[in-house]
Amino acid sequence: MTIREAQEAVDQWIKTYGVRYFSELTNMACLTEEVGELARVMARRYGDQSFKKGESDDPSEEMADILWVLMALANQTGVDLTDALQKSIEKKTKRDATRHINNPKLKE
Repeated sequence: MTIREAQEAVDQWIKTYGVRYFSELTNMACLTEEVGELARVMARRYGDQSFKKGESDDPSEEMADILWVLMALANQTGVDLTDALQKSIEKKTKRDATRHINNPKLKE
């Protein structure tokens, strides 16, 4: 599935099963919540915290939830994420062409 196809699938699901889009502000809050849930999993899986009984240790579910809400926000605001990501890659490539290669902190 391409990013564009995924955006279309989210749009179709919302229109079929979700009744309508939540407001942009609600979806922004939902996105923040999902990022927090991923942070919790990462802190427990890779950091110093331990999991609570019954807590999932799989970050993929939270990452997928983040993508879902981000795509909903993109659909609502008319953002083509395929185009936006390509522009971001081009911007970073131009801006950071030698930045990371010359960063002594990344040498080891």
